Amino acid sequence: MIISHSLNGLYAITDARLQRPDQLTEHVRLAIDGGARLIQYRDKSADAVFRLRQANALAALCRERGVALIINDDVELAAECGAQGVHLGENDTDPQTARQLLGANAIIGVSCYNRLPLALQAANLGADYIAFGRFFPSRTKPKSVQASLDLIRMARQQLSLPLAAIGGITVHNAAPLLDAGVAMLAVVHGVFGAADIRQAAAAYAALFQQPAGERLQRAP
Repeated sequence: MIISHSLNGLYAITDARLQRPDQLTEHVRLAIDGGARLIQYRDKSADAVFRLRQANALAALCRERGVALIINDDVELAAECGAQGVHLGENDTDPQTARQLLGANAIIGVSCYNRLPLALQAANLGADYIAFGRFFPSRTKPKSVQASLDLIRMARQQLSLPLAAIGGITVHNAAPLLDAGVAMLAVVHGVFGAADIRQAAAAYAALFQQPAGERLQRAP
């Protein structure tokens, strides 16, 4: 199946703390069934063999479903499992080096926190999308820096790349982010911490189909 590189919609990010290892592939399947457009495999454990096994399983699933798999931080793992791309933090490999290893068609995302100059630099180095956040209190990264809607608006004026927002995003607080110009909602707990993963993913995916006025009515 052809894998879409369209960088918009629900961007579901895994967390090893939210399921048993044997549940990961099925939980990602449910997120895709609900409408996730991209999947990011995020596991900070030191067990390289374990992470490769999980990444290979997710890569096979995402290929089957035509959804892009992005690997968090680890360019070598992305290359080894055949993922569509990698997401880089401030202290990771730079986008140019990642592209040299993964190829011209790879998706290279970069976390830029609350710093527009870092985003401009990442764009100049060949990033395909920029992620800002956190925007709301986050259980995944509770001490992360605070980003603002004004940052999104300024980035939209200066960058042509798709923007992703991350950090405590729910279906009830996401509307202002989308209306400010965010193309992707990156969600961890809101999807994989839900009792019904498919239904949770579908609720986020539905936001992208709604006119701005209707989305704003959902905001508290």
